[in-house]
Amino acid sequence: MNRFRFLTTFAVSIALPLALALPLSSQAQTGGISKVRISTSAGDIEAELYADKAPKTVANFLQYVNDKHYDGTVFHRVIAGFMVQGGGYDAQYKEKKTRAPVQHEGRQSLAAGLKNTTGTLAMARTNDPQSATAQFFINVVDNAFLDPTPIPEGDPVAKFEYQGRVYEKVARAQLLNAPQLFGYTVFGKVTSGMDVVQKIRTTPTGAGGPFPSDVPKTPVLIQSITLLK
Repeated sequence: MNRFRFLTTFAVSIALPLALALPLSSQAQTGGISKVRISTSAGDIEAELYADKAPKTVANFLQYVNDKHYDGTVFHRVIAGFMVQGGGYDAQYKEKKTRAPVQHEGRQSLAAGLKNTTGTLAMARTNDPQSATAQFFINVVDNAFLDPTPIPEGDPVAKFEYQGRVYEKVARAQLLNAPQLFGYTVFGKVTSGMDVVQKIRTTPTGAGGPFPSDVPKTPVLIQSITLLK
């Protein structure tokens, strides 16, 4: 498996009762734009979150923010020519408990204009498209191959090509449900602090905790993520 293809969360999510959730921000509820500050040991990053384009994903992220889930976690996976990923492990590499996975909104956000371009925030997941919980990543280069694959109109789809293979007269539902075509849901974009992201992406990495590679040798701590508006 190409390690660049699956931005894995490394473990099965642990579902907690949704009834215990705190109220979400009014911006998330009304579909507006929220802004958050990601305070890290390398500096501050600010980002806009687009609830009008990925409403369930943004609401899910902001709930974790409200719950202070991200406080004290680390960027545990850093690949200089790809992305930086965090939000799932504390400084001792102990995985944090999460709620049930959020519904995949990749095609919706793509249709609304959000792509895995430099500086965008997207949800990490396993090879199961419906497995994203709290972990997220920031693209440090344009990663078009992480975008959902558009499905042509028609049912059956008259002709469809994927990775050099041509499919003809395939049921639309079959293509819409193919895991390899889902891509990754983009839900926000860095508005300031890309210099901090660049600092994180170039930090030396190696083995750490349970991971054989790509772990910063000097931990990059997410001190907090706070909602600004």
